[in-house]
Amino acid sequence: MARESSGTTVRPTARPVPALLVYVAAVVVVSAVGGLATAAGQGTGGWYADAEKPSFTPPGWVFAPVWTLLYAAMALAAWRLSRRREEGSVVAGPLLRLWWVQLALNFLWTPLFFAGQLLWLALVDIVLLDLVLTVLVVRAWRVDRVAGALLAPYLAWVAFATVLNATIAGLN
Repeated sequence: MARESSGTTVRPTARPVPALLVYVAAVVVVSAVGGLATAAGQGTGGWYADAEKPSFTPPGWVFAPVWTLLYAAMALAAWRLSRRREEGSVVAGPLLRLWWVQLALNFLWTPLFFAGQLLWLALVDIVLLDLVLTVLVVRAWRVDRVAGALLAPYLAWVAFATVLNATIAGLN
């Protein structure tokens, strides 16, 4: 048996695969919608190719592999938190709700930014995402250090994307 930081004894349970599939499916849906929205902004006649961008904008090919790794880490972190909830952690449930909130904010950002070209509204969304992720990473670390560590690169990438979003909004 393991002890949670709150001192609660938790018991391991079986049934890990179905929960993992739910989280993988959720990030796949968000990724697919994001891909479609990105294509709308970057495709033929899309605004992004001609937009003013800062010198620190990564090349386009960087985004797909980075997001693939981040989405996989997000799903694994959620699964680990769901395991802590199944083991009796009372704080893992609220953390999973935060995980779904961050996923919803993530889901909204790409259509706002790329498809809608609503750069300032996208900035509001991503700042909210930064805040939710910061709370999620810090609190997840206390419940499951691996889950917190899996989410930390995502927070770093979103923080960078926030600066990029703000700069592109200011330039355009």
